[in-house]
Amino acid sequence: MTARTGIGVDVHAYAPEGSDRVLMLGCLEWPGERGIEGHSDGDVAAHAACNALLSAGGLGDLGSVFGTDRPEMAGASGAQMLAHVLQLLDEAGLAIGNVAVQLVCQRPRIGVRRAQMQAAMSAALGGAAVSVSAATTDGLGFTGRGEGVAGLATALVLSRPPEDGADQSP
Repeated sequence: MTARTGIGVDVHAYAPEGSDRVLMLGCLEWPGERGIEGHSDGDVAAHAACNALLSAGGLGDLGSVFGTDRPEMAGASGAQMLAHVLQLLDEAGLAIGNVAVQLVCQRPRIGVRRAQMQAAMSAALGGAAVSVSAATTDGLGFTGRGEGVAGLATALVLSRPPEDGADQSP
């Protein structure tokens, strides 16, 4: 069995004050929090995880799979995107080992819903192990100024043994 790792990054700016955009983060809606701009739902955690999984699988990146040139992706949820990446990995003969996501933001407070985020993202990925952590930047940079959210992710994917015993590693 071959193990492959990938790294993913995603960044989105907050929507303008007074916007009706809902904050979606970690496949959860965050009522009362300022929403994020994006072609899809702007779920930075899910997008970073997708990028890491696609990288690990050698399947491209967020832009090549879910590009803004695809009108059908307008408003797509992070959960839908994760499920699609899971399907692509499965078709490539790969299984998810785990995904770790680090969010960098001042708000929302990730720890209060960490377990829910992990469960929601795991469900979208067919039960794969997902961990979520968070950090602030002590007021530095665009995240420190409260202008947006950044997400970084790593992923491990494993090749599934071929059914006939032949080596089909990617």
